[in-house]
Amino acid sequence: MDLDVFVTAHRAEWDRLEHLLKRGRKLTGEEADELVALYQRAATHLSLLQSAAPDPRVTGRLTSLVARARSVVTGARKATWRDATRFLTEGFPAAVYRSRHWWIPTAVLCTLMAALIGWWTGAHPEVQASLGAPDDLRRMTMPGGEYETYYSSHPAGSFAAQVWTNNARAAALCLVLGAFLGLPVLWILFVNVVNLGVGIGLMSSAGRLDVFLGLVLPHGLLELTAVFVAAGTGLRLGWTVVDPGPRTRRAALAEQGRAAIGMAVGLALVLFVSGIIEGFVTPSGLSTWSRITVGVVAELTFLAYVYVLGGRASRAGASGDIGRDERSAELPSAA
Repeated sequence: MDLDVFVTAHRAEWDRLEHLLKRGRKLTGEEADELVALYQRAATHLSLLQSAAPDPRVTGRLTSLVARARSVVTGARKATWRDATRFLTEGFPAAVYRSRHWWIPTAVLCTLMAALIGWWTGAHPEVQASLGAPDDLRRMTMPGGEYETYYSSHPAGSFAAQVWTNNARAAALCLVLGAFLGLPVLWILFVNVVNLGVGIGLMSSAGRLDVFLGLVLPHGLLELTAVFVAAGTGLRLGWTVVDPGPRTRRAALAEQGRAAIGMAVGLALVLFVSGIIEGFVTPSGLSTWSRITVGVVAELTFLAYVYVLGGRASRAGASGDIGRDERSAELPSAA
């Protein structure tokens, strides 16, 4: 493409578009139709220039024109309660449902690894010795020890807030860092799995595995599911870098990235619920089975939410991405 010839051929259209944009709401019906047509042509021109003859000065002007025209054509739009409701009933559960082929295997593999690490730690005294001095390990696993008092060491409200903040940060890191080929996500998973496995092994060797599970399961079922969803989504985002499919890598990453950002908000709400359970139910005086029942009900409720609402929304075309009318146009790049 000859850039000078292209600019000369279309400069008048761009100037006319800029003139119409400056008129704002004073446009007649015919001028409004003309603005829409010029906006569509300018968007096509921008796509052609970006792919064939990128020039910072020209593409900069066109990018500004297209953005301004798009806001006029589509209209400024404010978020409403209807948007929040649609996100919670369609967008978020659909995004989780569509990524199930990533987070379910992640959850299964991590659970098996935690069990294996727990068995290895509990069955081998030399492994336990490498983790700490006998007195330190005893203080952690004894009745009223650190594993038990951890959940009641702070006021329930502040503890729940602290737990929620930490877990939401971990989930967000999995989602954001997934773009780096998923490698940071694998490290975050490894650290969490090792910590869980070591706790299982130490308490098992002390003959108190039932106590440990009674403390972990009420909040841990929902909490770990949220972490696995975040990790699976992050790994999916990392794989998109390697294999974007039939779309351009940029378009594929943009779609997955937008869905991941929305999922971070949704998972923060899920982790808020698990934080409430961890802060108020786990250290409560309820019986072990009552506390575990609360955790199981919360987990089953979330899974039903994902598979019922999310499955229905996904089959209807929802993906967790923003609406088509809010996305940048993906235009042909061939001249």
